[in-house]
Amino acid sequence: MRSITLIVIHSSAVRPYQESGVSEIDRWHKARGWKNGCGFHFVIRRDGTIELGRPLSMEGAHCKYHNRHSIGICYEGGLDMEGRPCDTRTRAQRQAMRHLLGQLHSQFPKALIMGHNVFAPSKVCPGFNAAAEYRTLQPR
Repeated sequence: MRSITLIVIHSSAVRPYQESGVSEIDRWHKARGWKNGCGFHFVIRRDGTIELGRPLSMEGAHCKYHNRHSIGICYEGGLDMEGRPCDTRTRAQRQAMRHLLGQLHSQFPKALIMGHNVFAPSKVCPGFNAAAEYRTLQPR
């Protein structure tokens, strides 16, 4: 298994009426030339369904310079109706994300939970302060 030190939270940067599950993201990433498709390990749909992207044993393609030692989680959404970045997580997504992060924290207790914008300051993704929101799941 890879050595995991980070869990990076993303949004798919779509408006409320747009779909962005693993199949859509897989197409987008392949169109960008990523032969392995979807760069995230998990995608959380608006209804709270957690879809599996890449296996945890495989390096992701979601956070430049940090893929080797991280897990990528993406939630469907991240833009309002006008296309402005914001936290659009539904209640079901928030519950599913907390549950998933709890499981991953048990498996990788030393992994920091951070938003993608921490590593790519020009991005707003995921639209909220992931480190603060999940402070109880951060390494002690």
